[in-house]
Amino acid sequence: MKKPLLIVLLILAALLILPVLNLLQWAFMEKKAMNIIIVDKTVPSIHREKHKSFNWILTNNRFVNRETNRSFSFRKDYYGFIPTRPLKKKLWDRKEYRLADLKELPEKADAIYVTDTYGVFFNEWYQGFSQSRRTRKIYGGLNNNDNLLIKEMKDRNKLVVMEYNSFDFPTAEYESFRAQERLGIRFTGWTGKYFSSLDSASRGFPAWMPGMYRKQYHEPWSFTRPGIVLLQEHRIIVLEEGTHLTNPFPAIVTDDTYSSSWNLAGRVTFDQWFDIIDPMENDVISRFMISTTGPGDSLLAENSLANEFPAVIREPEERKTYYFSGDFASKDIKYCTSRFRNYEKLKGILYSKRADDPRRFFWLYYKPLIQGIFNEYYNTSGAGRK
Repeated sequence: MKKPLLIVLLILAALLILPVLNLLQWAFMEKKAMNIIIVDKTVPSIHREKHKSFNWILTNNRFVNRETNRSFSFRKDYYGFIPTRPLKKKLWDRKEYRLADLKELPEKADAIYVTDTYGVFFNEWYQGFSQSRRTRKIYGGLNNNDNLLIKEMKDRNKLVVMEYNSFDFPTAEYESFRAQERLGIRFTGWTGKYFSSLDSASRGFPAWMPGMYRKQYHEPWSFTRPGIVLLQEHRIIVLEEGTHLTNPFPAIVTDDTYSSSWNLAGRVTFDQWFDIIDPMENDVISRFMISTTGPGDSLLAENSLANEFPAVIREPEERKTYYFSGDFASKDIKYCTSRFRNYEKLKGILYSKRADDPRRFFWLYYKPLIQGIFNEYYNTSGAGRK
C-alpha cells in the first residue's frame, strides 16, 4: 500500500473512531439525577432556541430527570409555549403549572431555571416578522403562578436561576415588582442590544427603531456602523462605533475570584439582548462593560447610566438564587453533539481566536457558568444523595 493512501486511511479511521470513543466516554459518565423545572414562554419555532443550549449542557454533563432517569428533552421537558404540528397551520399549545400544583411541584423539584418569559406575539407567529415594537400578545409574561413558584422554591432553599426579560414587557408592572423584590434587585427599565450594522436597511434590523428615534430627537436616523441601542419605555439611546464607542461589542468581564472557581473566561463579547439592573445587596459575579468614548459617556450620563453594570448576580447569603442580565440561553446549538464528551475541545471549529467572536460566549462563559452553578448545587445541597 502506498504511503499517501495509508496516511489518508489512518486519518479517516481516526475521524471515525474518535466520535465513537467520545460517545462511549459520555455514556459511562456517572448520572446526576435532579428534578429541574425549565420555563420558556418564548418558543416561536420548533427549534426551542431559547432553552435548547441549557438542555445541551445538562445532557453533556449527564444531568438526568430524577423521575425517568433520562436526559432532559428540550422538546418536552419545559413549561411554556409549545408549537405543534403541522407547523404550517400555526397551531400551538401550552404547558403550565396550576395553583394546585404549587405545593407538590416545588417539594419534588431541586431547581428552577426561567430562561425566557417574553412570549410569542401575533406578527411573529403568523407573519414571521414584526414592523412595530409591540404587537398583540399570544402568550407570555411572568404571572402570579410563576412568582408563587419562585417563592416556594426559595423558601425551600432550592436553586433558582432567572434570565433577561423576567421584569420587562409583557410582564405586568405588579408581577415585575414582586419578582424584583423576591430577587432583591431593581430593574432600571433599560434594555439593550449590539447590532453589527445600525443601517436601517440592513437585514434583520428592527424597522420601528428609526421612527422611535425621530420621534424623540426630531432628527433623521443616520447611523450605519456597528453599535449598541439602549431602550426604555419611550426613550432610545444609540451608541455608534467611532463616535460613541471604541469597540461596538459589549463585553462580559469576570473577576479572577469567580472566573477561577468555575473556569469562566475573564472577558467575552456578547451580542444578544441584555437589561440593566441595580444589584442592591446581591453579589456581582460578572459585569457588562461598554467601551465608550467621551461623547458616549456623556450620552449615558444624561440618562443616569454608566458604561458598567451587572451581568450575573447571586444572592449573598444562601448563594442559591441567580439572575443573568442577558439573553444567555439563546443559542440554536446542534443538540445531537451533546452526547459527545470533550466536544468543546474542537476550538478551531466551534469558535475562532478572535476576541470579538460572539461564538466564544457559549463555550468559554455560559457553558462553564451553568456547569459550575449546577454542579456546585448538586454536590453541596444534598440533591445528589436523594
